Amino acid sequence: MDGGAFGAGKAGGAFDLQAFLRQPHTLLRLLSWVFSIVVFGSIVNEGYVNRLDESEEHCIFNRNRNACNYGITVGVLAFLSCLLYLALDAYFPQISSVKDRKKAVLSDIGVSAFWAFLWFVGFCFLTNQWQASKEEDNPMNEGGDAARAAITFSFFSIFTWDYMDPSQDSGMPYAPYTNEEDATDAVGTYQQPPAADAFDTETQGYQTQNY
Repeated sequence: MDGGAFGAGKAGGAFDLQAFLRQPHTLLRLLSWVFSIVVFGSIVNEGYVNRLDESEEHCIFNRNRNACNYGITVGVLAFLSCLLYLALDAYFPQISSVKDRKKAVLSDIGVSAFWAFLWFVGFCFLTNQWQASKEEDNPMNEGGDAARAAITFSFFSIFTWDYMDPSQDSGMPYAPYTNEEDATDAVGTYQQPPAADAFDTETQGYQTQNY
């Protein structure tokens, strides 16, 4: 049972990049990576504006610097996390230890739940501050598209960080790991059926009686 645990492949199997990129698990990871770039990139580039009578720029989200800092911080850290777990996904089939596979899967589950929560908080926070923004603070309506993009992709990121078991991906190029003891037990319990010749010999020894 432990041999096939957590969908691991046989250690030392060849890595198939095309099959890896076609896996739903990998596609979601790449989407999370792109969404994080959109969020922090939008805020960094167009998330700070100023009034006509002042030179100092303020956060476009209700002049709340914490809102911009949260979006940038979460976006950058999510970007780095995606790269880290993409590397782990690629290396995962090479792990033969059940304990190491279990640690990797539990870590992925925990991190996915953590980031889904952070993106939910970020979506609510940015939306609230955007609705509370005053028109006089941004009379030229600069950065409006960037602010809405940050909010939208924060929302999408909640769902792309939902954990998906990579062993359930149909495109997985690696065969399930099989324990040698399990294979031996399966062979040992198999019994060959009696040969047809033996059956014929027994039937030939039977004679009918006449009454």
